[in-house]
Amino acid sequence: MIMIINYIHAQNVDGYYYQVCNMLRMTQQREIILEELKKFAGHPTADELFDEVKKRLSHVSLATVYRNLEILSGAGLISKIEISGRQKRFDSDLQQHTHVYCLSCHRVDNIELQSKSSIDFKAKDHQGYRIDGYRIEFKGFCPDCLTKTDNKGGKSMGCKKCGTSGLSEPQRKVLEALAKSKEPCAGKDIALVAGMEAKQVSCQITALKKKGYVASPIRCKYEITRDGQKALA
Repeated sequence: MIMIINYIHAQNVDGYYYQVCNMLRMTQQREIILEELKKFAGHPTADELFDEVKKRLSHVSLATVYRNLEILSGAGLISKIEISGRQKRFDSDLQQHTHVYCLSCHRVDNIELQSKSSIDFKAKDHQGYRIDGYRIEFKGFCPDCLTKTDNKGGKSMGCKKCGTSGLSEPQRKVLEALAKSKEPCAGKDIALVAGMEAKQVSCQITALKKKGYVASPIRCKYEITRDGQKALA
């Protein structure tokens, strides 16, 4: 078993820098997840990464991949990207950089800024906070989506999935999480995979059951129905 000692530079309230020693057991699962993440040119979701990891670890579950990604992110070995309330994405590049998010296909890419100047916070703007960093988020439409729109004569770039199914974004996240599992899932596992709070998942499950999109074949466990699969199509 490999033990990784990760030194994180931090700054205390007096402005002095110190090192935090973060020890993490590097299991085979975590090694493979890291290796597969580094192969991605972009910023995969846990679902996308799971598809690649499963080729090497046939018995690994999606929930296990999620948990290990959270652990690796917490240890500072990878970055977690949370943009516009969408599904979390992960990045092996720990260098400071900025992202751009496509409003149509939800793709996330790196974007280079011409100016590297930092934001200067004045003391009066802190409102009692100690500012340790900031994140700039760009939104727009990627080249592929712009090309598809031009070819269709300037039609809307809205996601075709959102057309007639009547699903809210949280409901879609819950259904997508269930669709990934071959067995009924507990609410806490759905919350982990969907990146939502457990209470929020519970509310969405109730609404989806009324629509006939979710069934509960086992007490406190849920699965997607055929109608639910159709709603995602």
